[in-house]
Amino acid sequence: MSKEKNINLVKKLHHIWNSGELNLIPEVYAENIIVHWAKGWGLPSKGLQEIEQSILNTRNIFENWHEEVLDLIADEDKVTSRYLSTGVHKQDYMGVPASGKNIEFQEISIYHIDDNKVVEQWCLGDDLQLLSQIKSK
Repeated sequence: MSKEKNINLVKKLHHIWNSGELNLIPEVYAENIIVHWAKGWGLPSKGLQEIEQSILNTRNIFENWHEEVLDLIADEDKVTSRYLSTGVHKQDYMGVPASGKNIEFQEISIYHIDDNKVVEQWCLGDDLQLLSQIKSK
């Protein structure tokens, strides 16, 4: 797969997270997808159903969830994206009750692509920045 196609695939992945268009998941993620979340976010998600649930959970916890892609770097089988995630904290997250506060934090993900699908992802986010925004002062 070309670098340009890999980049477009990851752009479509971010579109799914932004729009909640879950019907597009099988077009982007392989059936045997594994997503390695940042350690504080829980165990890896495996398979399309767990990815769907992760998207739903994120969009429910953070209303108006949006990932603005800041950088995309690609090679033959991997893409790295750096993005700014935003939303409104509407449900309990990591033990912090809903605050109604706007959040904004950066994330980086590395995607392994095979046969035109994302087969594995490693995600890191600035948890300290996120938590500092939703905790009461």
